[in-house]
Order: sequence, then structure tokens, then C-alpha cells
Amino acid sequence: MFLENVKQAAEQVAVLYVMVAVGFICDKVGLFTEKTARKLVDLLMYFIVVCMLVKSFVGIELNEETLKKFLISMLLGFALHIIAILLNVPFFRKKNDERPIFKYACIYGNVGFMALPLAQAVLGDEGVFYCANGVIAFNVITFIHGISLMSRKKEKLDIKKLILNPGVISVVIGLPLFLLQVKLPVVIAKPLEYFSQINTPIAMLIFGTYLANTDLRTVFTEKRIYVVALFKLILMPLACIGIFRLCGVTGTLLTAFAITACVPSANNTFMFATKFDRDTGLASRTVALVSLFSVVTMPVIIAFAQSI
Repeated sequence: MFLENVKQAAEQVAVLYVMVAVGFICDKVGLFTEKTARKLVDLLMYFIVVCMLVKSFVGIELNEETLKKFLISMLLGFALHIIAILLNVPFFRKKNDERPIFKYACIYGNVGFMALPLAQAVLGDEGVFYCANGVIAFNVITFIHGISLMSRKKEKLDIKKLILNPGVISVVIGLPLFLLQVKLPVVIAKPLEYFSQINTPIAMLIFGTYLANTDLRTVFTEKRIYVVALFKLILMPLACIGIFRLCGVTGTLLTAFAITACVPSANNTFMFATKFDRDTGLASRTVALVSLFSVVTMPVIIAFAQSI
């Protein structure tokens, strides 16, 4: 059963990385460059991802079990990030310019670009439904802890960005539809479905352009990135799965958060490094190497969660 789960998860991960490879090649030949991709990021995160999350709410039948699991997933989304922050305390204690980049890459995963498409592929709408709360938690905590970690000075908390993020927007729209079991008319339901379907290819193409602009020749020389990869791809996911399982979380809900926990470091690592005048080269190399290793680790972590 475990090996079969590994095989199935590996196939889904391979499908995603084939699309990443297409994005990589398109950037190299000038067909779809990182500069162009950056213009699509807001469209992806604030419209297409929202469509995907709202569709997942509409596609779930309301009953006591699904409502209970949704509320539990809200708690798990925040618990996952808090566990990562606490677990990472002993790592990268030396205060230098590289420390914030490594710690951020350890704690925050690629939940928007990678976890949602993977949850859709492995678990369908139900997995996306639960992962929505992982997206909310990511956006809330990264705009509080993440910014304070990466900034060189004390930043004023931006309440607008804290509230108006894709996860919160999708829940504000989708939760009433789920609770009231609203059946959307075809003229709304079909566009929602079509926009949801383009989330995965666009996200993977954008991710591919980021990797295409990373100096892969030097990516293997920084030993501390291997520590980030070990923490983000193995230690943190296994700790979260173990804690959640001990708390009685099982089935699709556990697998959904295993996916959220085991995805590679967030693209925000590079974006925040740019915004706060950190080493963008180191940030991009870190995300690139952790992402490469995740091709192997994600199927194993997902299969493990499905098997226990």
C-alpha cells in the first residue's frame, strides 16, 4: 500500500514538474519570461486561486462531518506554521545577513503555487477545501512573523494586506455558499470551473521561469541550503504529521496538511528578499535547490500520510 501510494503521488508530482520544465524552457527561449510571469502573479493569486478555492467550497456537501473538518483545518493551518516557527528556533542561530533567508525558507512553504495544485491532483476539491485554511494561515502569519523576520527595520503592520489575501477572500465568498448549499447558475459555475482549471498550469509555468533565472551552477555549493532542505522537506512535515495524527487527525484531512507541510520553500523567500534588500541570489538558489529535492521527498511524505 505504501509503495502504491508513493507511485501515485510521484506521478502527480512528476506531472507538475513537467509543466515547471515547460516554463523553464519557455523562459530560456524567450517565449514566456520571468518578467512576463511576474505580471501574472497578482492575477493568479487574487483571481484564479480565489476561483479555485471558491469552487472547492461549492463542490463539497454540507454535513456535520465536513463542517467539523473545515473548522479543524482552520486550526491546523495556523498550528502547522506555529510548529514550524518553534521547531526552527535551534536552527541558524548565528545573526548574519543570510539568517533571515534561511529561516524564512525553512518555515514558509509554496502553498499557493505548489500545495493547491498538488492537493487538487491527489485529493480533488475536498483536499483544496481543507488546504484553503493553510493558505489563510500562510498569508496571515507571513505578514506578521515573516515580514518581521526579513525586514531590517520594524515594519508597520499592514492590516489591509493581512485581511485582503487570497485565502481570506475565498473563504468570505465560498463559506456562505458552502453553508447555504447554494447551487450556482451555469453562467457562473462554468467560468468558475474553467478559471480553476488553469490555476495549475499557470502556477507551474511561473515557477519554471523563476528556476530558469537561478544560477544552477552554484546552487549546490552552499551547504546551509541542505540544512534548509532537510528541515523543510523532511523534519517539519514529519513533525506536523506526527503531532496531527496524535491529535486524531486522519484520512483526507491529514493528507491535505501533509501536502501543505511538505511543499518546497515559498517563492516569497525571493520576493521578500528583494523587498527588504536581502541577498536575492541566495534566496533564489535556496528555493531552487529545495524545490529540486522536493521531487523525491514529496511523494514519500504524501504516501506516508496516506498510509498511517
